[in-house]
Amino acid sequence: MRPNALIIARAPLCAFAVMGMMWGTFAAVLPDLKTMLGVDEAQLGLLLFLTPVTAVLAMLVAPAFGAALGRYALPLATIMMAASFALPGQTASMVLFPLAMMACGAATGLTDVLMNARVAALENTHARPLMNLCHALYSLGYAAGALTTGALRAGGADPALVMGSLSVAALVVALFTWDAAGRIDGLRRPTDKAAAALGTLPLIGGAIVLVAFMTENAAESWSALHIEKTLGGSPAQGALGPATLALTMAASRLGGQVIIQRVAPITLLQWGSVVASIGALIAALATSPAMAYAGFIIMGIGASVIAPTAFSMVGAGARPEARARAVARATLLGYFGYFFGPPLLGLIAGSFGLRAAFVVTAIGISFVLVLAPMMRRAR
Repeated sequence: MRPNALIIARAPLCAFAVMGMMWGTFAAVLPDLKTMLGVDEAQLGLLLFLTPVTAVLAMLVAPAFGAALGRYALPLATIMMAASFALPGQTASMVLFPLAMMACGAATGLTDVLMNARVAALENTHARPLMNLCHALYSLGYAAGALTTGALRAGGADPALVMGSLSVAALVVALFTWDAAGRIDGLRRPTDKAAAALGTLPLIGGAIVLVAFMTENAAESWSALHIEKTLGGSPAQGALGPATLALTMAASRLGGQVIIQRVAPITLLQWGSVVASIGALIAALATSPAMAYAGFIIMGIGASVIAPTAFSMVGAGARPEARARAVARATLLGYFGYFFGPPLLGLIAGSFGLRAAFVVTAIGISFVLVLAPMMRRAR
């Protein structure tokens, strides 16, 4: 009898869940953080621009971190990530807040490289797809964080209490990332130049992940503000925006876990791009919170399968000795979209409005239609 996928991937599943909880909390509490800081959308976007700086630096050192700490690397990175998200809600200082967000970015970047590399290794060791399942746990964690935050905000909790309490809950989950067999092999760069070469596959895969994560995280980060500020929704309705998107993506990724065994990965990427673009346009044109929710649901259905499928293709197409480094490279490139997407769209929203930001999101995700065939040739 084959081991259950939940048992095989238990450690990275918990890491994905923790990351989702923390970013879901952040997205849903963002309107209160904006009020606490006394800034507009453009200024908030500038404050968040410092977050990806440390994230990218952490991703660059993640392979060395993972190789040095072995099976302790993923648990330690996840614990640091959970703890760091208690910090942003504690200060309204224009100096300390960006520093707190930089800590969140660094811990997230470190964790992300390690958990995706671990899943890619498990997929190939056990010869079964696991990436969509793990990314589904991110979405479920995101929805849990967003909905809990919405309830706390409705009860009058301030950002310090919201982010502090959710951070403690995430720390408990982070303890389950320990795995005695959790060492990630292949993270060190070989001295031989030919063996060290990764080719174009992780570059193209990373570009696909970039536009997918830009779409996901922009919608997750700005959906609450779009519903509350553009459409006049309540804080509870605002929190439902990112929660609706996350729950839809979780369900779609669980479905993708089954579909990927029956549909060609390239086809899944291209159809996901088309559906996500349509959803983003509906959100941009929304005249009510209900219409915005519909757009987020459609966007989530399409975007949900793009990044996990691209990661799986990179892991499956890379040489075994280069697999961990190939996935790490794709993760680094992809998370430029994850981290730079929200602040970039914040600047667009500050200049042209949140509707324009979602139109840009629709245009961005459509580039997968061009990149997917290129990835097939690279494999």
